[in-house]
Amino acid sequence: MGSTFKEAAHSAWVEGAGRAGLVAKGVSFVLVAILAIQVAVGAGGEPADRQGALDAVADEPFGWFPLLLLTVGFAGYGLWRFAQALFDRDREGTDITGLGKRASDFAKGVLYVGLAAVSASLVAGGDAGGSEEDTATSRVLDLPLGRWIVAAVGLGIVGAGAWNAYRAVTGKFRDDLETRRMTKAEDRWYTAIGVFGHLARAVVFALIGIFLLRAAYQYDPDEAIGLDGALAKLASEAFGPLLLATVALGLLAYGLFCFVQARYRDV
Repeated sequence: MGSTFKEAAHSAWVEGAGRAGLVAKGVSFVLVAILAIQVAVGAGGEPADRQGALDAVADEPFGWFPLLLLTVGFAGYGLWRFAQALFDRDREGTDITGLGKRASDFAKGVLYVGLAAVSASLVAGGDAGGSEEDTATSRVLDLPLGRWIVAAVGLGIVGAGAWNAYRAVTGKFRDDLETRRMTKAEDRWYTAIGVFGHLARAVVFALIGIFLLRAAYQYDPDEAIGLDGALAKLASEAFGPLLLATVALGLLAYGLFCFVQARYRDV
């Protein structure tokens, strides 16, 4: 039975699920970026995280159809990440580095299965639930050592921001791409949007992590923010619309880069 699951995890079906999932991931970031750009140019509304973006799609006529496609895509992404984590599809190995990478893949799988559940709920007429970072942080702060747990998560997210910045500056994000299949023009443009997109993610992760650290330090769950909160913080600063528009365009670039990954990543 174990060998059967392992064969399935390394099958072309899982590869197809991963590529469909990368498309869905890209769409979700594009939606967040579009909503943020609307705020930046004064067209109304407020920045949204990906759940909020899905909720906005649900409000559109026939919005259930793209949400249904996104549900399938998010579930496929989760399946692919679980195959990487549990059956070592990428041959990361069992040393400390390999296990750390596989643990990260598993966490990403959980996240995207959660997004699939949100999308499915919206298709069925439910509600996305909105951002609840302060509620979740409050519950953790009430646990023994809760302040330290929140601080550790905050440091981890700041670290993820630093990792995205490192990948942007060094071009490490290109390692998973089959660049030999690209034309020179494609390689040049895809590298540019990859750098811009990863830098935008670095900014957003840094803000989320910093405010989690503030929540832990001040013992105040109201300090915790998510993606929507990070974008709103940018909008409230001096030159806020310009800052928000720049980061939103970066998130748009990251969404487009996900489409590049769907085609050229070694899945």
